[in-house]
Amino acid sequence: MKFKIFLAFCFLAILNTEAQQATLNSNKVEESLQKKTKRQQESLVKNVPFQNIGPTVMSGRVVDLAVNPENSTEFYVGYASGGLWHTTNNGTTFMPILDSSQTQNVGDIAVDWKTRTIWVGTGENNASRSSYSGIGMLKSTNNGESWEHVGLPNSQHVGRILINPNNGDEVVVGVTGALYSKSEDRGIYKTKDGGKTWSKTLFVDNVSGIIDVQHAPNNYNVMFASSWTKDRKAWNFDGSGNNSSIYKSVDAGETWTKVSTDASGFPIGEGVGRIGLAIYDDNIVYAIHDSQFRRPLEGEKEQTRGLKKDHFKTMSTQVFLDLDDKKLNGFLKTNGFQEKYRAENVKQMVRSGNVKPIDLAHYLEDANSMLFDTPVIGAEVYKSTDGGQTWNKTHEDYLDDLYYSYGYYFGHIHVAPDNQDHIYVYGVPIIKSKDGGKTFTSISAENVHADHHALWINPKNTNHLINGNDGGVNITYDDGESWIKNNTPAVGQFYAINVDNQKPYRVYGGLQDNGVWVGAHNAPENKAWHQNGEYPWKSIMGGDGMQIEIDNRNSDIVYTGYQFGNYYRINRETGAQKYIQPKHELGETPYRFNWQTPIHLSRHNQDILYLGGNKLMRSMDKGDTWKAISPDLTQGGKKGNVAYGTLTTISESPFDFGLIYIGTDDGNVQLTKNGGGSWENITADLPKDLWLTRVVASKHKKERVYATLNGYRFDDFTSYVYMSEDYGETWTTINSNIPNAPVNVIREDHVNKDILYLGTDNGAYVSFNNGEMWEAFSKNLPAVAVHDMVLQEASNDLLLGTHGRSIYKTNVEPLQKMNTGLMNEAVTLFNINKIRASSRWGNSWSKWMKPYEPSTQIKFFANTAEKKIIEIRSDKNTVLKTIVANADLGFNYVDYDLSITEKGRKKLLKENTKIDINKAKNNKYYLPKGEYLIYINGVTTSLEVE
Repeated sequence: MKFKIFLAFCFLAILNTEAQQATLNSNKVEESLQKKTKRQQESLVKNVPFQNIGPTVMSGRVVDLAVNPENSTEFYVGYASGGLWHTTNNGTTFMPILDSSQTQNVGDIAVDWKTRTIWVGTGENNASRSSYSGIGMLKSTNNGESWEHVGLPNSQHVGRILINPNNGDEVVVGVTGALYSKSEDRGIYKTKDGGKTWSKTLFVDNVSGIIDVQHAPNNYNVMFASSWTKDRKAWNFDGSGNNSSIYKSVDAGETWTKVSTDASGFPIGEGVGRIGLAIYDDNIVYAIHDSQFRRPLEGEKEQTRGLKKDHFKTMSTQVFLDLDDKKLNGFLKTNGFQEKYRAENVKQMVRSGNVKPIDLAHYLEDANSMLFDTPVIGAEVYKSTDGGQTWNKTHEDYLDDLYYSYGYYFGHIHVAPDNQDHIYVYGVPIIKSKDGGKTFTSISAENVHADHHALWINPKNTNHLINGNDGGVNITYDDGESWIKNNTPAVGQFYAINVDNQKPYRVYGGLQDNGVWVGAHNAPENKAWHQNGEYPWKSIMGGDGMQIEIDNRNSDIVYTGYQFGNYYRINRETGAQKYIQPKHELGETPYRFNWQTPIHLSRHNQDILYLGGNKLMRSMDKGDTWKAISPDLTQGGKKGNVAYGTLTTISESPFDFGLIYIGTDDGNVQLTKNGGGSWENITADLPKDLWLTRVVASKHKKERVYATLNGYRFDDFTSYVYMSEDYGETWTTINSNIPNAPVNVIREDHVNKDILYLGTDNGAYVSFNNGEMWEAFSKNLPAVAVHDMVLQEASNDLLLGTHGRSIYKTNVEPLQKMNTGLMNEAVTLFNINKIRASSRWGNSWSKWMKPYEPSTQIKFFANTAEKKIIEIRSDKNTVLKTIVANADLGFNYVDYDLSITEKGRKKLLKENTKIDINKAKNNKYYLPKGEYLIYINGVTTSLEVE
């Protein structure tokens, strides 16, 4: 009895500890959000405006759709890391409505159309490499003008939201939970008071979250939910487990019963992966299962023609030496072995004992091949006709070429509301069945992206589908025979960006699953390109787009590629491409390449290119040949199915050729001062084992270096930012007042040695004192993950590559003037670029067209927050127009439309009788050519109209 009491006491203690930890985590989320809001409100740069320059046509990953049941031309689209967008014209245009919140990361959306209440579960429900966590549940009753945080702050990733159609305050939410760590916050939650309070009604375990919940179309009481056991690490992903199961509730989610039992016919055990659900009625339920069980051996197979990689894994030396040279050469050439590896010399290597036959198989086993060689069953469709008591697989054959090995990334099934036999499932293509899942046909088309995540079937016309995928939104009205593309939102998920020195300069970017694109920084982002068929951005590479380097002697020479180190040298003028991935030597352990393999083009010699695997490789001839100039610079890798123990960042000092820093995904920072002759690990003062997102050699001081580390893959959301003044022998933290968020990138300003720019998983910052204090950017910039930053030095433009909202730019020339003297002046006015006068000002070619409105910005710094009177004056100090501006402490940007008052016009005509100023069609008078002054508080700057 005492022992039972002791056990009960221990159990209560554990529960109390878990509850305390959950409360602590929730408080941390709330504190971080409050801290960031305060930083934005107090920021010296809160008025520095950013402009989104696109691109849009390739879009980004859609996770959910919510369509008005009475008007299908109105719907909402949730993007994984690009926010929530609303259309009222069938996707012709969209408006972002989540921008005022502190996240753009969406897991699921739901709308109570009776009250127009929108619910957003934040944190993407997939388990991708860039599936960002959220901040809990958000709710809006005014179409996104404002958002209320309504609980579950530590949910991190939300799988599904179900609103009771008869009571909008009753909501059931499936919480997937943390992506990379154990969590007690997983499970199903329910509120009956619109989110004021929540109760957890189902908890499976701390590694099994709820990935899907559905209710019967006409019966909210009948619900089915699926739990998903997964263990994701930076080096391994196990997407299946014993507690991946199906549950049923008959009381609107109050209580749950497991229905995927041993007797049910549905798979159970370690191989059960992600499960998606679709309910036709109270009895008929479909499930799609990502089966991680291995495929059974099929006995003796037909003799395979030609040599295959697996043949060499068990081949003896003698059998290898007896191979026909022509046959062996065919294998070597077909599989991309280096030219020096041909039958005669490879056989000699085997005879000498330096190489074994199995080394030929190992030579080909990079991260991609290992991933796709996994022999699992993959996608399976099951059906229950008795409310989930029993299940039967609908098809006899394998559903190959649907999931490959990416089943964790998909997992949804849909059934038409008017026919139980019409179902849709999707992965890399989207396929449909008209016979209850016995047979399937593809409904992908030429302008539909391959990776699918969301689908809506019109209950009034089931041939009308809206599809969400990695490439945005598509609509069909003929059940997938043809599709419309609806990609006007700028929601590109960029991994990396770069710029060249052309005029106008070009911007390059590598995107998640959408390749590498290039376009002019001032390319118009509108639909006018439909008229001539030329979208101003061009695709130059497929796959998952990666880093880009541009030869500064010839901007047509570009180095870029796709995931796992597959890089090319491209001549954009001729269209020529050369594959340049470094190859290990036969017999050596294959190089490990990160998903985002780093490259670096030497600023000392543009023929020299660096590329990081687990070693640092250098090419002296533009990638034609390579040499490893280091040993393994990582901690040696870890066993798993994800490439790990790899270089993630490379930086060569602009002061010295061969002074190079590298960072790795497992926490190492290494330095060579002699071009790889020797290496020093300089990680001692830094946090251990974290992912190095950047190591940056200073361009202002030879001994200075910066490092940013990222705990995202440990669900650690601390901001790690460091600086060293002694080549990394010692490090100082410079994260000071940054709200918690993993850090992705740091850049030095090229003009002002004290200015740093920082990109995190939910925003961008600038420091004017080398990291002692950080100021938050926010004007026209939502809380989106900033993956990369680049400064275009000739223009002083700062560009942000975001993972969810494409590319933003702002001009930082005023910021570069920042110093202590600026803070002591009441007002500091910044220069205004020359403006070219135009007869278009205020006019249009037709009275039916909107007149063209010119604009410039008056930029100034104020050391107090107060009203400022801005005067537009002639060169003789005559006041032509007055603008009243409510200035904030810090940088201020006031739009000026270049107009003057009628009184100002008369004054100007008296000063200069040789000119005339006519009223434009919009009834405004504009400045004629000449010299003018901008005047604030006794301070002036010139304005020239030429």
